[in-house]
Amino acid sequence: MSVLIAIPARYASSRYPGKPLVPLTGATGKSMTLIERSWRAAKSVAGVDRVVVATDDDRIREVAEGFGAEVTMTSENCANGTERCAEAHSVLGNGYDIVVNLQGDAPLTPHWFVEDLIEGLRAAPEAGVATPVLRCDGDALNGLLNDRKHDRVGGTTAVFGTDHSALYFSKEVIPFTSETYASTEPTPVFHHVGVYAYRPDALSAYPGWPTGPLETLEGLEQLRFMENGRKVLCVEVEAKGRQFWELNNPQDVAKIEEMMAAMGLE
Repeated sequence: MSVLIAIPARYASSRYPGKPLVPLTGATGKSMTLIERSWRAAKSVAGVDRVVVATDDDRIREVAEGFGAEVTMTSENCANGTERCAEAHSVLGNGYDIVVNLQGDAPLTPHWFVEDLIEGLRAAPEAGVATPVLRCDGDALNGLLNDRKHDRVGGTTAVFGTDHSALYFSKEVIPFTSETYASTEPTPVFHHVGVYAYRPDALSAYPGWPTGPLETLEGLEQLRFMENGRKVLCVEVEAKGRQFWELNNPQDVAKIEEMMAAMGLE
């Protein structure tokens, strides 16, 4: 099955304008933009036929082409990354069996997250979409709770059934637990990793569906699939000692740089 990774990137983010071009300094002191680090993460994934940056902004295009990325220009009217991936796949001829959306704010995504995600979708023909989830330890859960306490939109959490079909995604911390957990102790909360793998029929249908109330309230694009009766498969992945975080807010720059330093990432 042929696989395309598309990295949607827009400049005019309402929460963090210009985010794809924000520089991040690694353990060696080398600085690279967020979009380049996300592209390098995509290029490290095995079994992928093509990687493109999908954007509507010439500033991002120029930077991406400057470090060697292939760029596909898309419309300014794309409401989210899934719509941008659908348009990019269409522009490229709709010729791929699986399209992966590696969002441009997830530079710490390990290659095995995406490889496991692709294999999970391949093994579940009834699912139109798959996305990774990572069980939080006590430290990760406290980080999520601290963001909410200070009214920051941090990571997203997921709950799913026994067949790993998603039940809900939220920017609140779900499920509720009154327990306290040691720093490395597993918790019942799963951090949703912002990567998606789509089958072409589900992806092409997505832009034609209206934005529903849950997607509007949460600001989470994957809820549109669920609101329209499409199964979203949650694929549990393992950290294997790697720290993971997404760049959602300006405060996350320092946090991600600290993680890169701790893990020795360039």
